[in-house]
Amino acid sequence: MSSQASAISMDSVRRLSTATKVNAAGLVLTSAGMLLQIAAESTLYPSITGPIVLIVAAIFVAFGPARWTPWVGLVVPLVLGLGAIVAAVMTGGFVDQLTAFGRPGLLVGSLMHVIGLVAAVGGGAVMVMDRRALAGAGGA
Repeated sequence: MSSQASAISMDSVRRLSTATKVNAAGLVLTSAGMLLQIAAESTLYPSITGPIVLIVAAIFVAFGPARWTPWVGLVVPLVLGLGAIVAAVMTGGFVDQLTAFGRPGLLVGSLMHVIGLVAAVGGGAVMVMDRRALAGAGGA
């Protein structure tokens, strides 16, 4: 039975749009980047709540109801990205990590974080625009 369930879930993933796959991968990459920063002793993340929220959002985007997934896929990384920008402007801590060449864990984790957020926001925006195009055409 588990192989049948596995086949069903793999078939669901294969049917995802490219934007949805990019969004989910961006969410996972951002989460991994944050975890790497935490492991490298970043002081910006007091807990693993952020990475957990990102993983839950990625699972929801990949397997959740089509009506809400584009919005979750856009809003979660957008809010996180805006928070990172505000923190960078106010404290400069994130910018310091992006230039921490002597601390490769912080540098690589920060780069993963930024690249993942850009991918997630871009994929989420395309998902939302595609959803609106379908709704305007009488679909979904």
